[in-house]
Amino acid sequence: MNHPLHAIRRLRHAGATLRQAGFTLIELMVVLVIIGVLAALIVPNVLDRADDARATAARTDVNNLMQALKLYRLDNQRYPTTEQGLQALIAKPGAGPAPGNWKPYLDKLPSDPWGRPYQYLNPGIKGEVDVMSFGADGQTGGEGKNADVGSWQ
Repeated sequence: MNHPLHAIRRLRHAGATLRQAGFTLIELMVVLVIIGVLAALIVPNVLDRADDARATAARTDVNNLMQALKLYRLDNQRYPTTEQGLQALIAKPGAGPAPGNWKPYLDKLPSDPWGRPYQYLNPGIKGEVDVMSFGADGQTGGEGKNADVGSWQ
């Protein structure tokens, strides 16, 4: 038979164990400060990676557009005019010099990673033809994430 005093002692011991298992407010604050410091160090690096990924995607798109333009020139002996633009890669141009051996070179024209159309110049400023994106700011020139991405790079 259990003595009532033994049951009370067991309950006191269980209560003390439960109190020791919890975290104090100070311990929680220290953990939150550590998490905040780590986030402050890591988040800027992750955001820079997103800008790098957009620039890499733009370079890939520009290279793909240039390959399609080279195929167009191979079939038609000239690049599309500036007026015909990149649209000539997906639909036969109606204006300007009519291409003799036109066929679709792309299913659709991509937009740059910032949601704007790629720019096309014939004759180009930096090459025979130029395909470019104006970067995050959508304006010519710029540095970092705002830098132009073009076929001359």
